[in-house]
Amino acid sequence: MRLPREEIQRKLLHLVALLMPIGILYGPAWSFPRLLMPAILFTLFSVSLIVEIFRFRNPAVQKFVLSAFGSMMRSDERCCKISGSTWIIGAAFLCSILFSHHRDISFMALTLFILGDAMAALVGIRFGRIKIGKKSLEGSLACFGICVILLLVVFPLVPGLMHAWGDRAPIGAILSVSLVITAFELVPLRFPRGLIINDNLAVPVIAGYTMMFFERLL
Repeated sequence: MRLPREEIQRKLLHLVALLMPIGILYGPAWSFPRLLMPAILFTLFSVSLIVEIFRFRNPAVQKFVLSAFGSMMRSDERCCKISGSTWIIGAAFLCSILFSHHRDISFMALTLFILGDAMAALVGIRFGRIKIGKKSLEGSLACFGICVILLLVVFPLVPGLMHAWGDRAPIGAILSVSLVITAFELVPLRFPRGLIINDNLAVPVIAGYTMMFFERLL
């Protein structure tokens, strides 16, 4: 299947989201106050969430949002669901707080999810044949593959990023973290009474705690 233009635009927007983990990791090196990035992310998340709520209640706000960003939103996001971009900002804020003393974990968890999710969607739409719910096996394999490549090849090249891991993660940790991200990106996190946590919000946090487990183990 040919990739829809709006899906390509959507994933390009996700790449812009990489500025958040970059800011979390390198903020102190740029002499940012310690709480500046969490404050910026909290403000962005709050404003985005307020706009989302208002657009469902005010036709004028909805019309403006759709005219500006509608081409990058999925059909359910246009009418009744909070967009994935709002949730990923929320995930970045949570990671900046929960892993405030482990900026490397925040960076890796967010980067792995952002790129893994983008790869899963693009490959799944273009080459997906074996469906798993609304997603595809091919997309999930692409997500798993890009996570392994980042952890095994790319992240060790970033100065100081994996110092706590001895500058290289063991293969068991690489496979475990990649599998966790792939699994929770594929299957929604469900709770009793029909509560579903958006994967854009949940997966980076789950991945972060998985990496913290291995970092402490090492």
